[in-house]
Amino acid sequence: MKMIGRRWMAAFGLTLMTAACGTSDPTGAGEEAALIKRAPTLENEFTPVELEATIDNLVAEINKNSIEPMQMTVMLKTLSAFFAPIATGANRAMGELGVTGNVVGPLQQTGDQKADMEGQSRQIKQTVMEGAEGIGISPFGDGNVAALDEAVAKGVHVVTLDTDLASSKRSIYVGTNNKSAGTTAGKTLLALLPSGPGTVVIHGSLDPTWIDGKDRTQGAQGVLEAAGYRTLVRPVTWNQEGEADDVEWMKTQIETAEPPVVGLIGLFDLSYRCAMATEAADKPDLPVVTFDFNPKTVDYMREGRVKATHIQRQYYQGYLVPYILYGIKTLGLEATKSILAPQMVDDSRFNLGLDVVPGNKVDEYNSFLDSIGANQ
Repeated sequence: MKMIGRRWMAAFGLTLMTAACGTSDPTGAGEEAALIKRAPTLENEFTPVELEATIDNLVAEINKNSIEPMQMTVMLKTLSAFFAPIATGANRAMGELGVTGNVVGPLQQTGDQKADMEGQSRQIKQTVMEGAEGIGISPFGDGNVAALDEAVAKGVHVVTLDTDLASSKRSIYVGTNNKSAGTTAGKTLLALLPSGPGTVVIHGSLDPTWIDGKDRTQGAQGVLEAAGYRTLVRPVTWNQEGEADDVEWMKTQIETAEPPVVGLIGLFDLSYRCAMATEAADKPDLPVVTFDFNPKTVDYMREGRVKATHIQRQYYQGYLVPYILYGIKTLGLEATKSILAPQMVDDSRFNLGLDVVPGNKVDEYNSFLDSIGANQ
């Protein structure tokens, strides 16, 4: 198993203002513990000011108590691409907290949903055996519920991120409110469309077993259909081999749909395939909006082919989870949720919000990501 859970200084070669761990010196002289200090965040037009204020409030409350040791693990579906900024944020937060922690990818990612869930469940059990008091996890699916519930029964605090498992006994989910995210993206595209009638192609998912993807897709559908547009959904094909199929299907709709296609929207990291489809259909002027900040998406933004994208604040997903786990241990679950209340959409879900990045703001957004060390 590849372990990358290192202090921010070791992992990324940056100096942070971090706190020492422990509440007293070994002689019992009563030396006060150093306070937790966050690395400063430079103000930028994309800085999530309200989110930053909530994190500051959580740190302030933690600092009113004795600093305690804690062991935690953050488990991600992979350590690269979309998940790289999540790993960056988690490593930084654990460094600031001074906890014993690591960020890990899967033991072996096979691409088979069932096999990946089984592998992650084994990983959860092993982490608990090794003494973890907190687990942050991006679960592969419902097959992980039993292992997580078993961990909770043993006193381990669990926070999900990116993908929720509401049916489990996890304490809090940190990530995108997918229904509202889809609605936001739909409104972004709607502002670019000509008057109807028209058809909009959605690169999304209506798979009932993937609630997050379905919610996001239906959020976009709702906005566009309420405005009088017909929608056609192409289920995203996640493997690289499926790229040609995705592009060909969308190209065919652009060429044949009635009423004609007037725009495309991609709702996941492979959104750039929408721009590829307009290129293949020789309709490069069709408006396209996307999700995430895949390098290929960025290239199309620079070319003016993607008009805007929506970023899920992956860095903050990773950064918040260790602080929430530590808050639950030291302050208690209800006190922690009370501090997080400005972004809580219900009793257990924390909504990070979205960064909406216009196509002409790529450099400015890259500068923001660079300022927090979170460029993909």
